[in-house]
Amino acid sequence: MSIADEPADVDPGGAGPSRRVVVVSASVGAGHDGTTRELADRLRGRGFRVDCLDVTDVFPWRTGRLLRGTYRGMLLRLPWIYDALFAISCRFRGAGPITRALLRPVRPRMRRALPADASAVVSTYPIASQLLGPLRRDGHLGAPVITYLTDFAVHPTWVAPGVDLHCAAHAISGAQAVAYGAADVRVAGRLVSSRCRPASAQAKREARERLGLPPHDRLALLVAGAWGVGEVGAAAAEIEATGVATPVTVCGRNGALYRRLSRRGAGHVFGWVPDMPELLRAADVLVENGGGLTALEAMACGLPVLTYRPIPGHGKASAATMAEAGVATLVRDRAELGPALAELLDGERGRRQRDAGLALFGSDPAAVIAGVAAGERAASASTAPTSRR
Repeated sequence: MSIADEPADVDPGGAGPSRRVVVVSASVGAGHDGTTRELADRLRGRGFRVDCLDVTDVFPWRTGRLLRGTYRGMLLRLPWIYDALFAISCRFRGAGPITRALLRPVRPRMRRALPADASAVVSTYPIASQLLGPLRRDGHLGAPVITYLTDFAVHPTWVAPGVDLHCAAHAISGAQAVAYGAADVRVAGRLVSSRCRPASAQAKREARERLGLPPHDRLALLVAGAWGVGEVGAAAAEIEATGVATPVTVCGRNGALYRRLSRRGAGHVFGWVPDMPELLRAADVLVENGGGLTALEAMACGLPVLTYRPIPGHGKASAATMAEAGVATLVRDRAELGPALAELLDGERGRRQRDAGLALFGSDPAAVIAGVAAGERAASASTAPTSRR
């Protein structure tokens, strides 16, 4: 079991006759889709053909869409059930084997969905890893399988036997993957759009003018994923009550939430935002609840990140892991919210956290994946052993 840093960039020119990579994700929210698009773009820039496959389309009789709808419904209406299921599966050693057993009937469909000339297959979703790993282990898939761990906190279902390589966000995330049995893990940086970068004071002013935001207020951008899940209204009101920052709330595709907050008039309210880098340039701090793609985009923009009222399950787990890694501040109590915002905006904690967040983007996971697709060994020669916890 090992965790290693990313090797130097590789030239995929020696990849041989096949230069095709398949990325298997799931249209569950926008985070996995965004990561998949960015990875595909970077691999195409390195000369690979890239196919993107939605694992929910592989399931028969549209059951994949049913599962996606059930997951969304639990987050929006029955979050306590999702929280309990997540907690049980984290503690139950059989979570992975049971998941693989349930998915066994879907494996032939996944095998048929993959092109025969793929030089590597990348999973950006746990269920995809649980399908691809056994195919690779049993000799039904010749191409190496790589799992790109989109979450900071690693759930047991992210790790499947047969996967050649796991790419983690941070050494702490990597250690979690090793503890669940991952055979080769590399800390390989994060994937966000190149448009996500620190903004100058002038760029911030211009972004605020275009978006109709006040030019001089301290703005706390509040996000809750594409589905607008969690205690968003309460969080917006409590940010405003601190007097430290004005909330700018993004409701995603949750129309009911948008209408409710617009009527209430707390701060500034947006629905679905197609250009998140523009909104991030206008903000001073990000407040989030799920540890998703927007949190990473904020880190790449040099914004401090605060997690407040995290959603159940993976939201709470990612919040704790990001805080441990020093890239986000987890606020557990309303009384801590104002002081934490002030410290992130003007204090040393904010400066340290911005530096830690920006450090995640010093390497490119696409370089690792391109190397494996070009025939490099999955494990780096400089791997450092990490014992199981």
